Amino acid sequence: MQFKYPELLWALFLLLVPLFIHLFQLRKFKKTPFTNVKVLQKVQVESRKTRNLKKWLLLFTRLLIFAGIILAFAQPFFAQKGALKQKETVIYLDNSFSMQAKNNDIDLLKDATQELIKNLRKENQFSLFTNSNTYKNTSLKDIQNDLLSLKYTNNQLSLHEISIKANTIFSSKNNTEKDLIIISDFQQAMGTTKIDSATTVHTHFIKLNPNHSNNISIDSAYISKIDAENMELTATLLSSTATENIAVSLYNKDQLFAKTSALFNQNKTATVIFTLPKNTAFDGKIEVLDKALSYDNQLFFTINKKEKIKVLVISESDSDYLDRIFTEDEFALQTVALKQLNYSTLENQNLIVLNELVTLPESLINSLHSFTTNGGSLVVVPAIQSTVAIYNKLLGSYYSTAMSSSIPMARKITDIAFSHPLYKNVFEKNITNFQYPTVQSYFPVKTTAPTLLNFDNQAPFLVGANGFYFFTAALSKEHSNFKNAPLIVPTFYTMGSSSLKLPQLYNVVGVTTKVDIETPLENDNILKLTKGSTEYIPLQQSFATKITLTLNDVPDTDGIYTVNKGDSILNTISLNYPRKESVLTYLDVHALDASTTNESITKLFQNLENKQKVSELWKWFVIFAMFFLVLEVLIQKYLS
Repeated sequence: MQFKYPELLWALFLLLVPLFIHLFQLRKFKKTPFTNVKVLQKVQVESRKTRNLKKWLLLFTRLLIFAGIILAFAQPFFAQKGALKQKETVIYLDNSFSMQAKNNDIDLLKDATQELIKNLRKENQFSLFTNSNTYKNTSLKDIQNDLLSLKYTNNQLSLHEISIKANTIFSSKNNTEKDLIIISDFQQAMGTTKIDSATTVHTHFIKLNPNHSNNISIDSAYISKIDAENMELTATLLSSTATENIAVSLYNKDQLFAKTSALFNQNKTATVIFTLPKNTAFDGKIEVLDKALSYDNQLFFTINKKEKIKVLVISESDSDYLDRIFTEDEFALQTVALKQLNYSTLENQNLIVLNELVTLPESLINSLHSFTTNGGSLVVVPAIQSTVAIYNKLLGSYYSTAMSSSIPMARKITDIAFSHPLYKNVFEKNITNFQYPTVQSYFPVKTTAPTLLNFDNQAPFLVGANGFYFFTAALSKEHSNFKNAPLIVPTFYTMGSSSLKLPQLYNVVGVTTKVDIETPLENDNILKLTKGSTEYIPLQQSFATKITLTLNDVPDTDGIYTVNKGDSILNTISLNYPRKESVLTYLDVHALDASTTNESITKLFQNLENKQKVSELWKWFVIFAMFFLVLEVLIQKYLS
């Protein structure tokens, strides 16, 4: 038993006062003679016994009355350990897309939100955070509307991130009772790392379970074949469990374009193929009807009228191999000799290739510096007789690159930097046994640029990044057989395609992507992304002939967006949510560290409330005092 005002218990010492009065009370008796002493003596003895009993009973009842009153004012109570500490409650509510799964035809997130509103007291202070919002030291009445309108997000915090976030919200006080409540379906994407919270934090898991875990998603789409008139679009579908065939629809804007059926194999995957007209703008949407998760039931894609990438080759040597790589269906290739070069055309190019020039005029060096500063890409292939000092005037501006006199020694090209951005997604796997190209001589080079290709002595053959690339050897057939190697095609093709980052079939929300829009931007104008009545202003960098848009966290919703310059539509871009939550597999929460594991929000809050419950006893002590007060009156009246 505990007391709210224990200092009042000192008043119990006052009970000694009536006790001392009773014990030391002295009375003087007056003697009176009687004629018949025998009878009176018997009456006198009986009266003294009754009187002494009455006095002792009155003493005990009065002591108990005063004791009951004193204890009532001290306010005694029963409470569990920690019930009297100050409470801090932090709630994590998972609003990722996997919470669209249903329990009794209600989304898990909506069901959890309703349960929270029912169980949280409006006057209590708590903190709540989701994957996208944080509400610190708030109350239910302040955030109830926000909870009811909470939107799903593609961002999903891991268990480790949840614990770090919660620890930043909790105060640094050691004398408070801290409870972290995690409400989620605990998808495997949250990671298997055990929760890492402070030892003073009690972690409570509430695992929400859908009725079934079968989900069908449109995983990806790509152009699988192109012929003279048409192209084939292949879409891949995934299923969480064995599934029969399902209808798949293709829309061009809002018009149904085609419909087919997807049949899943033993690996729970299916592919469907649609035939589209070539060189025709297409704002497409692939759609299935599935009752589990809705966010992955559609996949948006855009096929724009393809702009040709402008490539200028300034050459004093044979450059026919570039004609076979930069084909006219994708590139606008122009080859000129140095003496015939029109400098005014440089700024309109996307990629310039210096193909084995012996010397470089000062005017060309200055023009190339201006060209790359404005976002153009440059590839330098030196001639075996190149003037080193003049070349270094050009190269020094790019990663502090400097070449030395050539070394007439044959070398094999043996190493590929598969992780370099130029080769990323080019090879299906790392190749170790390819046919090694050779060079007969090369230029040693010092540079801070990353290396793409190495010789067998680890000297670089190709260096560069971000629109600048330098070969350390001539590529003419007299000095190298690199032109005949399969490696030359993806190397130059990727250099060309990356010089103008055209919109892809679709991009992924939250993944940083750069898109180049070929248009000059006058004055303070900006480009906007528009979908319906919603407008976004993405990060953008202006160059002389193009604008580079950087998409990362904006926009944050899927769909087809138009790129607007004022009232003009320049292009369209499609965005889709990542599909990492489409496979409904869950963690075993019992294998994780937690104070409690629950399947019901209501049950957890009842348990927490019971642990914090305080049983007050002062009323019983008042009743106790009143009882003995009545008992005293009865003793006074009937005991004589």
